[in-house]
Amino acid sequence: MPTPDHAAAPAEQRPATSTPPYRDPTAPVGTRVRDLLSRMTLREKAGQLNQRMYGWDAYRRTPDGDFELTEALYAETERFAGLGALYGLLRADAWSGVDHATGAGAAHGAALADLVQRHVIASSRLGIPALFVEEVPHGHMALDGTVLPVNLAVGATWDPDLYRRAAAHAAAELRARGGHMALVSALDIARDPRWGRTEECFGEDPYLAARLTEALVHGMQGEAGAAGKAGAAGKAGAAGKAGAAGKAGAAAEVRDGLFADDKAPVVLKHFAGQGATVGGRNSAESELGLRELHEIHLPAARAGVRAGAAAVMAAYNEVDGMPCCGNRALLHGLLRERWGFEGLVMADGLAVDRLARITGDKVSAGALALHAGVDLSLWDEGFTHLEEAVGRGLVGEDAVDAAVARVLSLKFRLGLFERPYSADRSAQAQAPSPAHGRALSTALARGAVTLLHDDGDVLPVRPTVSRIAVLGPHAATTAHQLGDYTAPQRPGTGTSVLEGLRRLAPPGLAVRHARGSALTGDDLSDIPEAVAAASAADLAVLVLGGSSARTVDTDFEANGAARTAVSTMTCGEGVDLAGLRLGRAQHALLDAVTATGTPTVVVLLQGRPHAVPEAADRAAALLTAWYPGPWGGDAIAEVLFGHAEPGGRLPVSVPRSVGQLPVHYNHKDTEYGSYADESARPLYSFGHGLTYTTFAYGPPRLVRHTVEADITNTGRRRGRTVAQLYVRRLLTPVWPRTLELRSFQGVELAPGECRTVTFPLGAGQLAQVGADLETAVLPGTLEIRVAQSSRAALTAVPLVLRTGGQNFTAPDETPL
Repeated sequence: MPTPDHAAAPAEQRPATSTPPYRDPTAPVGTRVRDLLSRMTLREKAGQLNQRMYGWDAYRRTPDGDFELTEALYAETERFAGLGALYGLLRADAWSGVDHATGAGAAHGAALADLVQRHVIASSRLGIPALFVEEVPHGHMALDGTVLPVNLAVGATWDPDLYRRAAAHAAAELRARGGHMALVSALDIARDPRWGRTEECFGEDPYLAARLTEALVHGMQGEAGAAGKAGAAGKAGAAGKAGAAGKAGAAAEVRDGLFADDKAPVVLKHFAGQGATVGGRNSAESELGLRELHEIHLPAARAGVRAGAAAVMAAYNEVDGMPCCGNRALLHGLLRERWGFEGLVMADGLAVDRLARITGDKVSAGALALHAGVDLSLWDEGFTHLEEAVGRGLVGEDAVDAAVARVLSLKFRLGLFERPYSADRSAQAQAPSPAHGRALSTALARGAVTLLHDDGDVLPVRPTVSRIAVLGPHAATTAHQLGDYTAPQRPGTGTSVLEGLRRLAPPGLAVRHARGSALTGDDLSDIPEAVAAASAADLAVLVLGGSSARTVDTDFEANGAARTAVSTMTCGEGVDLAGLRLGRAQHALLDAVTATGTPTVVVLLQGRPHAVPEAADRAAALLTAWYPGPWGGDAIAEVLFGHAEPGGRLPVSVPRSVGQLPVHYNHKDTEYGSYADESARPLYSFGHGLTYTTFAYGPPRLVRHTVEADITNTGRRRGRTVAQLYVRRLLTPVWPRTLELRSFQGVELAPGECRTVTFPLGAGQLAQVGADLETAVLPGTLEIRVAQSSRAALTAVPLVLRTGGQNFTAPDETPL
């Protein structure tokens, strides 16, 4: 092992026969990073910061089924004497054009990754491997990858532990295929459901999003100590701060920041405020005051950083005049200096080049992004000119070194220098069971099914029902259950609602199907058949909604967003809506079926909350399942027949019409007047969701540093409620919001059972953003309310507390 003197000496002074410290697996990561940096040319350093090409352009499939590398990959590795990172090697979808005939499925993904990695290492003078970065929006976006319900459905489960297990499965699949790093949307908050990417959000609430972001990081990366603590993405090799390249990794020479072979570093998308773009239009500006940014759009990111997230992605949107990837105050001042984040910052696709609108050319655009805090580009030209930018004095080489050190640190933590190929990794990296993935996907789907009302008392389906009509454009297909960013599925994968109902139907129950209408358009010709089926049935199940299904006919932007959506695509990136109504034919079908007098259960499959007040008024029961994934049909059928309880709670408020927007529950506590032509209240409030039993909530009480409440199952079935703790601020130094969710927990109770639920009460529940934009417990008076939804919390019996700095007192002023 090299002596400390050797590790610190310049490269030209080291003995030629010694093992380079960066090749020593027993050396601290920081030592290895410093040594390797000292050996690299500026050209090689710039290459490590470029993620320039689309991964599917790096290979082609030969007629005999093998894979061969392309001239495009050879040119890219020649340009920078290696390759820093490669995006989407295993990506498959309509944009990439990769399908089962041209891409690598589960059996061949690792071999393809190894083929590319061998070429990269051979092209690098110093043998530096590449990072393979993959999309994992709701499961690994690769052929044969497990497809999970979209994030909005995950938000509806209010179950971080279940999501943590699903995220761990996705990470294991990614690593088994040869991928290294997972791009996952988690930080966008759904404040305007017209935005096509609403399905990628966990919901409208920062606290709910923060808890699910923590679960994502812990599931994919492992718990702190196994995959590193907050900032450990840079602590073990914290090359971090501009001008400190020579100290790369010196902050913490530890051995515990390494990733297991079945874990994947997470890139949390998108930082920050993208969910608040004006008019719900993709990549538009975000008109956010700093308080709104800190209170609503930053808590999930901060939770992810504290959980140990390896990286974040700078968003497209601009905040107060500066796009995020050029915003040094955001990426350096806040993220690195105030939060202590030492991980990687990646730009969103082509976002760096957009800065040329500010700087005048792409060379200076790359310099601005690097100076702002971006470490790794995505498809941009700007970072390919970093040598020139340094030569022109636009940015210092120390900034390049700091960014390169963060990239190298992550590669060392992944063990890529010792084990760059699939055969080198442990049995942990073997592909997890597809059956286990299906079970997790179905469990998430089951937990997301949300019963909004059952006014006709028709659910679960009664034994007296002998004929069911299953109707609607979503009833017999799985394509519209999958959400945006989904790889092509093999024939027979998944279960439609119709198939699920037929599979679970008891003997003697006849299930008849009629489509009734298309998803979009004005064609009403199929409605008479659906009306006839409904008229002859005891119960109609009408499956309506939207779709994010892309096809090869979709017209794509350069970054993969839909430019002109195909006729059936009503949601997804690039598919923003001015209104929230379903297609005209779907509304006509709803009118016609409910007019038959047959009790009708409406099931909505959607990536955003559509405004369908007619269903609330006319349907006997109304459920939403969001995009529940391939096996959503099984989950929905289980709930309808009563084999499972509807487990979901709304992660977003459901509007009556687009004219009400915004309708999120946690608006500022101002006396809003109603509209003259419509109620200002949402159709269904955040946190709402019914079960097949009922619950009674007792008043909250203070027991030292906890809040307790008694919850009783007052119905006749076993069921699960989600107890939600809200804070309502009465006297406060800054203007408050009406309510703030600050804790929640699921509680399963037998009929007649009563249980005391205990919530912690500390800074996590009581703190707020002060006038200085720091989060702390501020002096004031507040109420604690425990209820089943945000609307119920408004009338729940409160517990009044008075706070004074970090201490708070009970109503009798006894210090706690």
